[in-house]
Amino acid sequence: MANHKSSVKRAKQDIKKQNRNSQVKNSIKTWEKKLIKAVQEKSENIAALLQEYASQVMKASSKGVINKNTAARKMSRISKKANTAKTK
Repeated sequence: MANHKSSVKRAKQDIKKQNRNSQVKNSIKTWEKKLIKAVQEKSENIAALLQEYASQVMKASSKGVINKNTAARKMSRISKKANTAKTK
């Protein structure tokens, strides 16, 4: 455990950030699963799910939870899947 007052505070902050980041990452994974399921079922609400997923990913990217390139890669891959489902 940390000995200095500032180190103790930093350790507490790190735990809070870790919890918040894991919640956001899990939320992104959940939305991704919902979207993939909708694409496989050729659901009507793919566009709405894609928009919400994009919002979640970009928000996480802007907050520094995930890297901006990771966000772009995720968006590119999921958009490609969604667009192929729309055209078929």
